[in-house]
Amino acid sequence: MIDVMYFAWVRERIGLPKEQIETSAKTVMDLVEELRGREERYALAFEDLASLRVAIDQELTEFDAPLAGAREVAFFPPMTGG
Repeated sequence: MIDVMYFAWVRERIGLPKEQIETSAKTVMDLVEELRGREERYALAFEDLASLRVAIDQELTEFDAPLAGAREVAFFPPMTGG
């Protein structure tokens, strides 16, 4: 079981801030593919991965990162400073 968190417009498209998912995904990309296959709202949220960032256990990472041992995955748009 892994906690998956969604922030900003990702949360708005999916309609959830967080959920627990039972997954056999080996990488973040495998998890994304699994989520895309669930429902249209997930497919829309993960339509353009270039507009998303991902963190595993609060560490920014890449979509090909392994999920072994991960407790939490977070998806969010790139942040801007001001």
